Amino acid sequence: MDRRSGMERRRSERHRMTVDIEWENHAGRSPGTLGDLSPEGCFVMAAGDFAEGERVYIYLPGSGGDAVRLTGEVTNHVFEIGFAARFVDPGENEQAFIRDFIAAHGEEAK
Repeated sequence: MDRRSGMERRRSERHRMTVDIEWENHAGRSPGTLGDLSPEGCFVMAAGDFAEGERVYIYLPGSGGDAVRLTGEVTNHVFEIGFAARFVDPGENEQAFIRDFIAAHGEEAK
């Protein structure tokens, strides 16, 4: 929920999960943990130097051992806890990967 207005801002449901990932920004590539995922974005639990509006890359592990890179923009962050990112123009392949990833790893958030 939007803490300021009490209104839900998300267009789709978040799916909770705990998956080790990597993310990247201007400071380089870092480890993190995916806390939730939706077709529109995600929350990454991570310490690091990130700012709202910043472009980030989220690397989700694929089934073959390769990582799939998704481009996002930081929409919210909490110091030493992590950041929320909205995906920027995911293509059809990325959207299909996200749906499959949610089916394999997620549980519906309450």
